[in-house]
Amino acid sequence: MSRHKLGFWVLTALVIGNMVGSGIFMLPRSLAEAASPAGVLLAWAATGFGVLMLALVFGSLAVRKPELSGGPQIYAKELFRAGSHGSLLAGFMSTWGYWVGNIAGFVAVITTFTSYLSTFFPVLTSDKIWLTIGSLSLQAGNVLSFIVCSVLLWGTHAICLHGIKGAGRLNFIATATKVIGFVLFIVIALFAFQQSNIGPFVAPRTSESGASIGLLSQVNGAAVATLWAFIGVESAMVFAARARRKQDIRRATIAGLLISLVLYVGISLLTMGLLTQEQLIASQNPLVDGISAVLGSVGGKWLAGLGLISLLGSTVGWVLLSAEVPFQAAKLGVFLPSFSKENSSGMPKVSLWISNVLGQILLLSTLSSSLSAAFDFIIYIATLAYLVPYLIAAVYHLKLTLIGETYLRLQERWTEGVIAGLASIYSLWVIIAGTADLKTFLLGLALIVVGILFYPLLLLGKKKGKAV
Repeated sequence: MSRHKLGFWVLTALVIGNMVGSGIFMLPRSLAEAASPAGVLLAWAATGFGVLMLALVFGSLAVRKPELSGGPQIYAKELFRAGSHGSLLAGFMSTWGYWVGNIAGFVAVITTFTSYLSTFFPVLTSDKIWLTIGSLSLQAGNVLSFIVCSVLLWGTHAICLHGIKGAGRLNFIATATKVIGFVLFIVIALFAFQQSNIGPFVAPRTSESGASIGLLSQVNGAAVATLWAFIGVESAMVFAARARRKQDIRRATIAGLLISLVLYVGISLLTMGLLTQEQLIASQNPLVDGISAVLGSVGGKWLAGLGLISLLGSTVGWVLLSAEVPFQAAKLGVFLPSFSKENSSGMPKVSLWISNVLGQILLLSTLSSSLSAAFDFIIYIATLAYLVPYLIAAVYHLKLTLIGETYLRLQERWTEGVIAGLASIYSLWVIIAGTADLKTFLLGLALIVVGILFYPLLLLGKKKGKAV
């Protein structure tokens, strides 16, 4: 069965669907907490430019190196001599970090789905204690949220096992619905915008220790959160092996990024004019609360329904992405061989099962913390897990421009060299900003250390010449 069934529109929908997922619903609150309106605007500008450079890198590499499919992390092995231990280790560890980031990504989407479902079923936010185990108290809302999240995860798993074409179409329908709905939100918010809600355009924020945070530090802090909005920009690139035409990968990446950028910036800034800064920071459902302030509870429920459709589509896209990454890496020989196994529909069955079991374990976080706290924790760890593969792709592209490989025209080589350089600088900046906090740095480091424990299994599999 041919897997080359994904055309431009389905690839674009995967890019938009995976980017415009949980972030668009929860980020207005996270950004208001991290920075003043000026800091948020500057963070969006810096992130939009940086991610555009990365998108151009991804698009170029997909065309110039079509044999290397499965995501930006796969280029790590190309930075070392072919067949060397350095090449194998780099490919494995980069794939590991990127894969874990993907799993955290769809967990963030699923937890946000439950948050918006609580608009219709308030019991999901109930703080009634159901069970106490030692120092752990299980609240009714958290337990029910965990059950809903689990049902959504395994329902999506069943859909994905039936084939890429059906799952891709479902994602396309959900993405088209959300784009239309969010455009309507922007139009309504433009008319209801209250400048008085913005407060001081430039204002300090306070750290946990009580220290004042200046504008530049706010931009640094918000940069990691705004980058989360664009995680998934490489989705078309990950599915390069299933694309109908290689040229569609570059086009879908750029189109998906530009559409998502307009939606994100418009909604995050306009939401600030619908709620006061205090209301926004305290909100569990900022978009619903914002539209409810304008249209009442009916408007809030309409937007919550739109959010549920949107997040269903995003869940499908993210689960597909999470399974495809180690699957393609295994086929290239840099990940555990068992992950290359397929079912009769051409889907990576082992990769799907293991990815979703790990996602289920990560969902346990919803049992002991609020959804917003779980979301903040997950997006920081996931974003940092993505940044290293992004940097690797940019550096590899820079390497190609420096040695002239695949380039025939000097002007094109220099132009793309500048783009690759800017993408590398941007990736380094966000890594430095995101790891300034010691706890976040150690958690990110822990992800890599855990991956090393499984590396001997890859060596064993290669030695035996069969699946582990």
